[in-house]
Amino acid sequence: MKKFPVYILLILCCISCQQEKEVKSLKLSHSLGLSHPVHIAMEYFAERVKEKSGGTLTVDIYPSSQLGGERESLELLQIGSLAMTKVSSAVMENFSPKLQVFGYPYIFRNKEHRYKVYDSELGKDLLEDGEQYWLKGLTYFDAGSRSFYTKNTVIATPDDLDGLKVRVMESPTAINLVKILGGSATPVSWGELYTSLQQGVVEGAENNLPSFYTSKHYEIAKEFSMDEHTSIPDILVMSTLIYDELNPEEQNWIQESADEAAVKQRELWEAAEEEALTEIISAGVNVTYPDKDLFKERSEPLIEALKSKDRELYEIIQRIKNIN
Repeated sequence: MKKFPVYILLILCCISCQQEKEVKSLKLSHSLGLSHPVHIAMEYFAERVKEKSGGTLTVDIYPSSQLGGERESLELLQIGSLAMTKVSSAVMENFSPKLQVFGYPYIFRNKEHRYKVYDSELGKDLLEDGEQYWLKGLTYFDAGSRSFYTKNTVIATPDDLDGLKVRVMESPTAINLVKILGGSATPVSWGELYTSLQQGVVEGAENNLPSFYTSKHYEIAKEFSMDEHTSIPDILVMSTLIYDELNPEEQNWIQESADEAAVKQRELWEAAEEEALTEIISAGVNVTYPDKDLFKERSEPLIEALKSKDRELYEIIQRIKNIN
C-alpha cells in the first residue's frame, strides 16, 4: 500500500474540512427595483456579510416583489419561511404599533433631525419593539420625504385633494392623513401601482422622489407637488426565528453589516434625490412647491391626537432636534 507524506495528508485533510464547512444562506426579499438606492444599499449589506464571514454566511436578494409584497414578506418572516425583508415603517406599524409615530405629518424639522432620531436610543427602542412579533429591526434606511403626485391635477393646497383617489400604503396613519387632507385614500400595493395609475384605479399617489423616478410613475403622473408631508423610513427587518438560530458571531456580522449599509445608503440617497429631480423634469413632469404651512394646518389634528396618545414620545422627538 502506497504511503503519502504527512504534509500531503494534512493538506488533503484541510481541503476536506474546507469543503465540508457549512455555508448558511439567508433570503432577503423586497419590492424595489434594481436601480433604487435602497436596493443598492442592500447589495452592499450582502457584500459586507459575505466578507466578514469569509463566505460562510451569505445573503441572497430577491427584489421587485419576487417573493411577495411587503405585508406578505413580514408574514413569512413571522413563521421563519423568509430571513429578511425591507419594508416601509408604515407597513411595519401593522405589526409594531409604536412605529406609527413616523407616519405623522411634519414631525421632523429637516433631514438632520430625522437622522438624529434614527440614531438615538429612541430609534433603537422602536426597532426592538417588533421583536415581540418575531420581527427584529436591524437598521433604518432613509426614504426622504413623501409628497403628492397626480396624473394631471396640481396640488397647490389641501383643497386640491378633495375627492381625489390617492394611493396609500396599507397603513392606518397614512390613510388617516390623506382623509384629513380631503383625499380619498385607496390602499394599493407598490407592485400594482403603475397599472393602477394607468387604468385610473387611482388618480395619484404619494412617495419620495427616487421611488417616483425608479418606478417610472413619471411616465403617467405628470404633476409632482413638493409638500413633503411625511418622512417615513424604510426598515431592514429579520425574522427572530432565524436570527436566534445564528451563533453570536454570525449575529454580530449581520448587525455590523446593517449599520454600515445604513451609512452607505444615506450617501446614495442624497445623490439619488438630485438625479431623480433632474430626470423627471427632463421627462416633462411639472414640479411645484406649495405652501407647506397650509398642509401643516390641515393635518394638525393628527399631531394633537399623537400628543394625547403619547405626549412623552412626541416631546422626546422634538427634544432630539436640539441635540448636537
